[in-house]
Amino acid sequence: MRTPAPTRAALLGTLLLAAACGAPDAPPPDIALGAAGDTMQTDLFEATVGAWLGGDRWAVLSPADRRVVVLDYGDGTLTDLGTAMKEPFEGPFDLFTSGQGLYVADWALRRLTVWSPEGTYQTAISTPEITRGSLPRARDEQGHWYVQFNPPPGPDGGGKRDSAAVARYPLDFAAGDTVFRLSPLDLAEVDGDAGRRFERRVFSGEDRWGVLSDGSMWVARVYPNRVDWITPAGKLQKGQKLPDRVFTITVSDREAFLRKFPPELRSAAEKIPFSPVKAPFDNAFTGGDGHVWLEKSRVIPDTVRRYQVVGRDGRLVESISFNGYGYALAASPDAVLIKEVQPQGMRFVRFRRPTP
Repeated sequence: MRTPAPTRAALLGTLLLAAACGAPDAPPPDIALGAAGDTMQTDLFEATVGAWLGGDRWAVLSPADRRVVVLDYGDGTLTDLGTAMKEPFEGPFDLFTSGQGLYVADWALRRLTVWSPEGTYQTAISTPEITRGSLPRARDEQGHWYVQFNPPPGPDGGGKRDSAAVARYPLDFAAGDTVFRLSPLDLAEVDGDAGRRFERRVFSGEDRWGVLSDGSMWVARVYPNRVDWITPAGKLQKGQKLPDRVFTITVSDREAFLRKFPPELRSAAEKIPFSPVKAPFDNAFTGGDGHVWLEKSRVIPDTVRRYQVVGRDGRLVESISFNGYGYALAASPDAVLIKEVQPQGMRFVRFRRPTP
């Protein structure tokens, strides 16, 4: 049937208005990882940090085992760094990549060791005096080092109410400049055997940060729940407030926390203050594509782990989830490395990332 002229005119006007206003933005995709992935079993007790080395190779660090292991999913091999050295690591606590180097920070030996992507030892860098014992946590391809300085707690812990600072140093550590400050920790004043002191609230969260190869920096802010970016020139771009549910602290949360302590320390642990709500994220790291991964908080019965991936404009790119109690350690542009606790040791599963 032929459409009447007034109706056609109204439809045309509606289409023109929609074109002028622009179509609404599509919501970011919500992606679930597949049920199966590439698995490698290890005898590591734990793994706290991971890094993508390119291709099929990943590095994971275990402070408790004092080991750094390279996982090669291409040929299925596991390689410990420094097996030919007498004392490669004593207190390793962090690792990061920059250019063609893998850097391992060791607080006990007070140095960074530098390794090739193939796992060959290259050199060691001692803690510079100017950083007062703090080791760099990142390096860009221009050679700048990035160091976090935490405030001294003081005898009653009150010093932790101040902000930690992140400073940038040139290659020779000649002089540093503060590039941003982190949010102060959420503390509460409590009574103890030694008197009143300030303790951090359990589940309150803290800011996280990282650096890209070009010197761009990101800061995941807990309290406003967003990811801010800072250009190499120092210009700040605030990210969007991220959508999240608010989880209150339950009796199950408290019990799970207290079970981590041996019985003889349980009564002291019960005096530690708790936050009324969980932080929106528990951890964050830089993915291989330069995006930021935020590990989202969840309630204890939940068996789905969720991550938000934030782009360089501070906006949510996608949400990624998987079943189980594992944790994502690192990500490449097309894969995610997840750790799972097993009775015989840590298991690492590489999942392919579906195309949004």
